[in-house]
Amino acid sequence: MRIAKLLATGAAVGATAFAGTVGFAALSVGSASANTSALPAIAMEAPIEFPGEKAPCPEGMAFVERTYCIDKWEASLVLVTPDGEKPFSPYIAMTDSRVRAVSRPAVVPQAYVSREDATIACASAGKRLCKSDEWVLACRGSHSRKFPYGNSRKQGVCNDTGRTSPVKALFSRLGAKMFSFQPMNDPRLNTLPGTLEKTGSHPDCVSEYGVYDMVGNLHEWVDEPTSAFRGGYYLDTHENGDGCDYKTVAHGPEYHDYSTGFRCCADLQN
Repeated sequence: MRIAKLLATGAAVGATAFAGTVGFAALSVGSASANTSALPAIAMEAPIEFPGEKAPCPEGMAFVERTYCIDKWEASLVLVTPDGEKPFSPYIAMTDSRVRAVSRPAVVPQAYVSREDATIACASAGKRLCKSDEWVLACRGSHSRKFPYGNSRKQGVCNDTGRTSPVKALFSRLGAKMFSFQPMNDPRLNTLPGTLEKTGSHPDCVSEYGVYDMVGNLHEWVDEPTSAFRGGYYLDTHENGDGCDYKTVAHGPEYHDYSTGFRCCADLQN
């Protein structure tokens, strides 16, 4: 059974703490479903045109070594309904929502995503989850650099420097339990200052293929048997490998928390 289905309320935790922007310490973990009205509003955007986009790849994707396409930006989601597509909050889990992955600049990327969710969202967009070697090549580039921007770490180039731990900020009173499933999936975590940033906010955190934020911001699920995610996130881009070599294999395909995101790949268009 997927972990996401164990919480019938989605990723909601502690309804009483969502009434305002203060009083976070009053949260009672495990209380009734949350009112997410206090979360930042997500506006739908018109399709974005990218002059000069290479024809073999769909809109919003980069052309890598003439062999495949990869999203330029970490994925965000739109909700697919009988009345058309609508915004989907990047601060909650997908659960059983019908969504489609999109690749857009200057939007909050989708966190709280499992590998299972990411696979479904990519497929709904006519794409697929990136294979691990595809992801690494897009990050390292043709010169096999350690970071998208070069071989040496540069502070602040990507969203991985001087960040706030939102779990500790909201749940330090819980001790070790702060790292359990419910606190780690609280919808407020990535709304705190010094945490997640919009796609492309760090313009120099880009690979030679024009792919942004592959190091830092969010972990990115890839398609491999070990259920790995790569690239690190805004609090850690070195504990499990530096930069493009970062890889975590500690979680199953149903796992998600505030740090897990993804991007899609696609075969070349005919």
